[in-house]
Amino acid sequence: MKTKIFFLVLAICTHYELFPQIQKTYCNPINIDYGYTPIPDFSEAGRHRATADPVIVNYKGDYFLFSTNQWGYWWSSDMLKWNFVPRRFLRPWNKVYDELCAPAVGIIGDTMLVFGSTYTSEFTIWMSTNPRQDEWKPLVERFEPGGWDPAFFTDDDGRFYMYNGSSNRFPLYGAELNRKTMQQIGYRKELYLLEPWRYGWQRFGEYMDDTFLDPFMEGAWMTKHNGKYYLQYAAPGTEFSGYADGVATGDSPLGPFTTQSMPFSFKPGGFARGAGHGATFTDNWNNYWHVSTITIAVKNNFERRIGIWPAGFDSDGVMYCDQAFGDYPTYLPSGAADHLKSRFTGWMLLNYNKPVEVSSSLSGYPANNAVDENIRTYWSAASGNKGEWIKTDLGSECRVMAIQINYADQDAEFLGKTTGTYHQYRILESRDGKKWKLLVDKSKNKTDVPHDYIELPVPVTTRFLKMENIHMPTGKFAISGLRIFGKGFGEKPGIVKGFTVLRTEKDLRSAWLKWQPVDNAYAYNIYMGTSPDKLYNCIIVYNSNEYWLKTMDSKKPYYFTIEAINENGQGLKVPVVESK
Repeated sequence: MKTKIFFLVLAICTHYELFPQIQKTYCNPINIDYGYTPIPDFSEAGRHRATADPVIVNYKGDYFLFSTNQWGYWWSSDMLKWNFVPRRFLRPWNKVYDELCAPAVGIIGDTMLVFGSTYTSEFTIWMSTNPRQDEWKPLVERFEPGGWDPAFFTDDDGRFYMYNGSSNRFPLYGAELNRKTMQQIGYRKELYLLEPWRYGWQRFGEYMDDTFLDPFMEGAWMTKHNGKYYLQYAAPGTEFSGYADGVATGDSPLGPFTTQSMPFSFKPGGFARGAGHGATFTDNWNNYWHVSTITIAVKNNFERRIGIWPAGFDSDGVMYCDQAFGDYPTYLPSGAADHLKSRFTGWMLLNYNKPVEVSSSLSGYPANNAVDENIRTYWSAASGNKGEWIKTDLGSECRVMAIQINYADQDAEFLGKTTGTYHQYRILESRDGKKWKLLVDKSKNKTDVPHDYIELPVPVTTRFLKMENIHMPTGKFAISGLRIFGKGFGEKPGIVKGFTVLRTEKDLRSAWLKWQPVDNAYAYNIYMGTSPDKLYNCIIVYNSNEYWLKTMDSKKPYYFTIEAINENGQGLKVPVVESK
């Protein structure tokens, strides 16, 4: 009898607010209250949210997230709910505009250190033993060496180092610091300079062509694993889909370093693209994760977001980051795990390019932009008023597990960090498009959720979902991605046929990948690497059966496989193909 009552209650309490649970998943871009760009010159195409260059450190069991120009930082106990701590790190005498741009965050003993980018000695190094609160004091009033895109590293022996560099002409630098005075010990060393003539992924541009501009290298970070030092760096430019983090290894914190052929953090395809300028950290079970920058670059080149991905080191010491399905629902850390085994939930995208209806449309921002898997395009209603709505048709009944709502910035009025803002909405579901049931009720929400992600407590079998706007924090009701995740009830796609890799002798950094379309597939995952058992990089390709690849090491053979994707799951991978 008790069992019957439980399942009756479970059936009744099917919407999000009535049946709360501990959420086990997240989805990139992460859902934090991103501030609006504080720089008027960066908002010439419209005021918009922006941050980048993230650092996460695990401090006393909590995760602390710092990023560019947010007038504060966040902390979390679970990597899901992030709590914002307002804080201005500039001092009265600072003669720079940026507020904590591309910050360095380090830990010495029981103390957290924070320092912002500068080419002068104007910035203070701050310290705190209680960063959950705004409790900071100066460690060094004016840090003499300065440095743009700095990073701190404390070695196992207690010695302290700083890395920095942001240039398309000069290398990354490293130096040891006196951990008491923060004075530089000896001379700084040149550590690594990009080699785009060999490594295709380091070439400048959205399509990695050999342009008149040299690529930028920036965003240093250091990780030590099993006695080896892993110097991480970003290239070729923050506004590009191919923005990535490479890694070079050495036997000492100041090198010499040898770079891995492939970037280890690399996500050029999908909804949320780009995975450069970040940091690697461990969770409370010593699993590695990597946080980095997602590019949008529509209203300004520096319009960006943040993503977090599982990472780690294989048995040969190769550093990797799992970004296959990197913007689909992913399991949060919950215990010791092998990140070579995917943390992807298996929940597929159910409404890619499916029919959409809306209450109204602003000229130039059509409804289909909300389901085209491109964060750079968006639908905007004619207003931000209560009652504007968008309806998505899954095409057939599916089992819905999660929903991600990605708001876009249309006619926003804010500059800088604005607290007390919030979104309110409702989501209804229907099997026939006529009779509707409330599924998610955020009508009383008082938090800022620009990339809201809802893991349903109970999966729902339905076909139509309708989102109704109640309140926008600013601007019009605009959506870059209304993304519905779960499983269809049909067949998984078949194996891809005719997969061919054509690598040109004229430029061994590039190749043309071609395959036969799979009838019931909406996308394909291409896996690749320089060893057949280390296919750590993945590119998702939507609605196409070819891909121009320009990321390869001209001196290495490459190995590839591919799988088809649809609403029902993943097809089998083809046998690994070698390309010399």
